[in-house]
Amino acid sequence: MNKDLFATEAIAQIPKLLTLLDRNPHSPTYGCFDRNFWQYKIIDFPSGMSQEFVYPLALAYQTNIPNNPFYEQPIIKNWVEAGILYAAESAHSDSSCDDYFPFERAGGAAAFSLLAFLESYQLLNLDNQVIIDFCIKRADWLAHHQESGRLTNHQALIVLCLELLSKLIKTDRWNEQKKRRLEQVLSWQNTEGWFQEYEGCDPGYHTLTISCLARIYEFNPENTRLKDAIAKAVILASQFVHPDGSYGGEYTSRNTYNFFPHGFELVGKWLPEALTINDQFLKGLEKGLAPCYADDHIIGHHTWNYLLAWRDFVPERPEIKPRLTGRFRLEEGGIIIDRREDTELYLALNKGGVFKLFREGKLICSDTQFSLQIQEKNKIKNAVAHLVSKRYKIEIEDDKISIQGALGWAKQKQMTTLNLIILRVVMYSFGRFFPNLIRKLLQKILITGKKNAPFQFYRELLWEDGKWKVIDKISATSGNWDDIRSAGIGCDQTSIYVVMSRTFQRGQLQPWLDLTEQIKQLNINESLVLERDL
Repeated sequence: MNKDLFATEAIAQIPKLLTLLDRNPHSPTYGCFDRNFWQYKIIDFPSGMSQEFVYPLALAYQTNIPNNPFYEQPIIKNWVEAGILYAAESAHSDSSCDDYFPFERAGGAAAFSLLAFLESYQLLNLDNQVIIDFCIKRADWLAHHQESGRLTNHQALIVLCLELLSKLIKTDRWNEQKKRRLEQVLSWQNTEGWFQEYEGCDPGYHTLTISCLARIYEFNPENTRLKDAIAKAVILASQFVHPDGSYGGEYTSRNTYNFFPHGFELVGKWLPEALTINDQFLKGLEKGLAPCYADDHIIGHHTWNYLLAWRDFVPERPEIKPRLTGRFRLEEGGIIIDRREDTELYLALNKGGVFKLFREGKLICSDTQFSLQIQEKNKIKNAVAHLVSKRYKIEIEDDKISIQGALGWAKQKQMTTLNLIILRVVMYSFGRFFPNLIRKLLQKILITGKKNAPFQFYRELLWEDGKWKVIDKISATSGNWDDIRSAGIGCDQTSIYVVMSRTFQRGQLQPWLDLTEQIKQLNINESLVLERDL
């Protein structure tokens, strides 16, 4: 297996990371990675998450592969140190940082960047007491901070940060907080093996949580409960590597294609099955099936994790065995994986039957359910059948799966000048004292919850003659189709705000299925019925 694929994919991102960095030592923003702030000057504060980008730079400095121009370049050490110092300078007085709005005090941004600072400091053998003092202060803030929403990967990151800093400065000051926080992480693991991410199971963020817990376990090898939790999580993750080597997608709770390989290399030292997950993913990477995360805000996570997977790659690999046919169901996670003959179906029961279908190892259909564009007075709204809900009626038989329920209104809230002004006024007044409340309100507007639209769907999947047949039906409960401007089924539609979703992946080159004309021909009280043999 060519482990260098991890490194070459990551090193290819370093020039962009350096473009995002203010590299001028005489600049007041020297070390800032938020180009929108220091170069374009189109925002009024720097994103604290951007400073995480020191980590992939530090790893690139140490990655000895052909055609890595950044290997052991002394200037890299200067830029990494400048990046950490700029984070310290631009942080709030309590050492917290903002990500998307002023005074946000974002737990995720603080944790990701602190991990980057601690790892980079040790990788490059830096010697700077200012950095150590800043890291201690941020660790103190994280140790006592609880953000709104259940994002297990953030909690695992915080535990890892406290472990790393405890070892670095040889202290037990956070022992109680580490224990409590790790207990919280383990309690958020569903009995089915997945870790809670907002409204359910997201296999992508699941791999990041595994990556963090695998590191934590190396510090605590006597913790058998942690080991068992990791093993259960890894076995579950193995179900989600598609036959073409891709991973995740729109059928998951947070719509991500995330895949963080490092944890599987660490776990593979004592659970060899974990290594086959990376080996399958590497086959997809070789075929260009990895998603693109090269935007200004999210480019860092996968870059450093890929480089760690390359560094800690386990040489001895078990043989990849053929997958067993049969049906695998996460009843609480709302997902069914059905493998039979040469076909694999990945179906989201809790998202209206969104699915990916593979045949002979290739993706033949990605389907994110009905989408209707509706004229409502002077406003255009979008009703979709792919929102997470526990109210869908589901029936499952050996050769038949059906899901029915109401469409919901897509979350399409955009920022306007007025909205931005209001948010700034709120945050610079009372909001700065209640950032978690503001975050919770924004999560409710942009992410969680579902409001029903006046349309019903019915989706049935039938196994007939060695293939899946899909029967879709959509009805207007108001009995009126006149307000529909456009209708169709797309391969990659999502309707909640998730930072790491809506990235491009090659499977999204499938055409839009336009149903507008069929909808417009319907009379009052008629339903559209669509049948497809896949």
